Formats: sequence, structure tokens, C-alpha cells
Amino acid sequence: MLHAALIGFPSTGKSTLFQLMTSAKDAPRGKGDTAIGISKVPDLRLDQLTAIFNPKKRVPATIEFTDIVAPGRTGAAALVDVAGYKNADALVHVVRAFRDPAVPHPSGSVDPARDAQAMDDELILADLGVVERRLERMEKDLKRGKSPELEKENGLLGTCRTALENGQPLRAMGLAGDDLRRLRGFQLLSAKPLLVVINLDEGNADAAGSVDAAAERTGMKAFLAREGMRAVALCAKIELEIAALEPADAEAFLRDMGLSESGLDRVIAASYDLLGYMSFLTVGEDECRAWSIRRGTSALDAAGEIHSDIQRGFIRAEVVGYDAFMARGSMAACRDSGELRLEGKDYLVQDGDIINFRHAT
Repeated sequence: MLHAALIGFPSTGKSTLFQLMTSAKDAPRGKGDTAIGISKVPDLRLDQLTAIFNPKKRVPATIEFTDIVAPGRTGAAALVDVAGYKNADALVHVVRAFRDPAVPHPSGSVDPARDAQAMDDELILADLGVVERRLERMEKDLKRGKSPELEKENGLLGTCRTALENGQPLRAMGLAGDDLRRLRGFQLLSAKPLLVVINLDEGNADAAGSVDAAAERTGMKAFLAREGMRAVALCAKIELEIAALEPADAEAFLRDMGLSESGLDRVIAASYDLLGYMSFLTVGEDECRAWSIRRGTSALDAAGEIHSDIQRGFIRAEVVGYDAFMARGSMAACRDSGELRLEGKDYLVQDGDIINFRHAT
């Protein structure tokens, strides 16, 4: 399952957002305590298909979120020692942009850009310690004899150390392929994709639907322009109000604010996309389901997500795009119009493809 970890300094609203996104009843209470919850990835396509097929079961894609009591400013060692951070596929940094006299900011003033940079500095410092220790060990190993793979790793880590010493997070280096594979085992924090959640106050809630507007008002424009991150803006106080409403009332509330979906749904969807995932769909009277796969996944590997037997006995994939299906209204009409295609095992699945796998039993 996809896994994202929430990070943030104290009094940012992080644990409140975690509870709202995952419907978790209890937040972590002590330093180092961890809470894990599952969020359903919002998908209007799955909703529409469920309404058409009226299946016995509707199964959305999911993400696992972890909320860990932040170590605050106690040092990079505290970050790197928390397994919930290291094992995450991505980090979600909740940044405080709201003012509330009843909840004093630990630093004495609200400055979102300062706090975002301070957390990035913590991640960078934690990674620098890991890289330097590994380079020290490798120096001894290289003296014992040459190893092409070890030399490549040494060169890569040397480049990473230089970037980290210059205050550059590894996610901004544009690493790919073998370089990413070599770094994977180190679970470096600043190499993970980062989603910044700007927690606005009610006076700026009208900017929640526009990251650009929120970034401009909070002074975060320069920070968010960096590579390897995305951002979502919301107001946790308003999200609490929305969560307490009936669905129809919540929809009307959002409409009045000029928003098509809640901030929580936007955080979940942005986390899913940030991780490089998309969904293909299967439909029928028994079940309508969204399946999580990485972008660029072949039809053969997508079949394996459903069951290894389907992958092993793969013959063909019957594929129709969601938009084409909705335009025609039924599989039979898509077949008659030629929009229901037969694809082979090397076909690259597209986001929103509706697929039925033909396979040998």
C-alpha cells in the first residue's frame, strides 16, 4: 500500500488533519507515538461507474497515512530515527499559516516560509549525517579493493553530500534510474517527494482553492517554486465544519466557497499523484474498483495487481477509456463503435482506463 507520513512542527494542525482524512479517533499523544490511518482516494469516475453498474461493492484506491508527534526543533537525529518517516514513500509537511491567540506559535510569530525552510533544513541535516557515515565506511571498503558498483555508489554519495552541504534537498537533484535505486536503501528523507499543506486562517480561506494565491499571501512563493514538491492550501477550521455536515450540506458549503472538493480530498489526491500513481478501473455487477498502479505500468503488470493467476494466464486486455465509456453509456455501445479495444501485454495502461482482462485458467 502507498504510504505517506505527515510531518510538521507543533501547533500546525497536523494531527487534526490526519484525524479528518483517516477518520482516526485517536491522535498520537507522546513524543514518538505513531498513528496510522487509511484514506480513500477521491475519484469521481468511480462514483459515476458505481451509479451506473450498482454493484454489490465499491472499492476505491487507498493511501496509508502516518502521523508522528513531531520532534520539533530537537535536532535532525530525532527525525532520522523515526521509522515512520524513513519508510514513507512521500512526506506531507503541514505548515502553519493561521494566527490564533489561543494557540501560540512556538517560535513566537507565524512565518510559513521560515517554518517550511526550517523543516527542510532538518531533513537535509539528517541526510547529511547518513551520507557522511556511509562515505566513511566506503572509504575503508574501497581501500581493500576496487569494485565498479561501489565506486559508482561512492561517486553518487559524494555528489549528494555536496548538494546537502549547499543546503539543497536531494529531491531537487532530479535523480532517476540507477541513481535512485542506489539511494533507496538509505531511506533519505530529503529525497522523498514532498507535499506542502498550507494551513490557512479563516481570513484567507478564500485562497484555499488556489495554491498560487495562498503562496502569494503567505510568502511561500519562492519556496514552493523548487523542484520535487507540490502544495495544497486549506483551512483546518473550515474542514472541521465541513466534516460535521451532511453530504448535501457540505457540497453546498463548498459551492458557496467556490470549491469543487474539500481540502482534505485535495490533500489525498495530491499525495496519490505526487507518488506517481494513477488508477485503472474494473466494473461489473459484483464490484466497481479503482486499482493503484504506477504511471507507465504495462497491461501485464496491471493484471498482476488484481491476481498473479490473471497475470500468468494473460491473453488480452479489453480496454475502453472512461470518457469514451461515459459518452456511449454501455460496454455494448463501446464495442459497437470500436472504442472497446483489445490490447496486448505491452500496452501502457492510461489513467482512467476501464479494463477487463482475458486470461487462461
